[in-house]
Amino acid sequence: MTTALRRDQQGMTLIESMIAILIFSMGILALVGMYTSAVSRTTDSQYRIEAANHANRILGQIWANVDRSTAANLTASLQAYQHRPGGGNCNFSGAASANADVAAWLAAITAPGTGLPGAGAATNQILVDTANFNRVTVTVCWRAPGDTYAHQHVVVANIN
Repeated sequence: MTTALRRDQQGMTLIESMIAILIFSMGILALVGMYTSAVSRTTDSQYRIEAANHANRILGQIWANVDRSTAANLTASLQAYQHRPGGGNCNFSGAASANADVAAWLAAITAPGTGLPGAGAATNQILVDTANFNRVTVTVCWRAPGDTYAHQHVVVANIN
């Protein structure tokens, strides 16, 4: 009787081992997928932090360097910072700013290796609305490798 029972269970250890390996493999594949997603999210958040830093940097320079001696001087010095006032969706048009602070800001954003990927002079914008309490809107755009669309970070401040 024990020989018949043993014969019926032959190969069960092999099947159990194969099922255990399958379950283990599925778990490992799930972990690899989660790791890939985590790396992607970390990279995206790093680009967002850099974009926020760039936007805050130019706003700080504008705030520190505008001429507040008269209302006319304030308006003129704010207008000098305006960069690519037309267009939208990270494809801006219009006149580029000749301001040295803006040129240095754009150079930092577009610098290979240290700037934002896919950023260029036409993908960043500084809008100045002196009729609306000297509102300055800074838009920083970038496109990470493999992305199908551009990301943007917008900061709005009133400079008085």
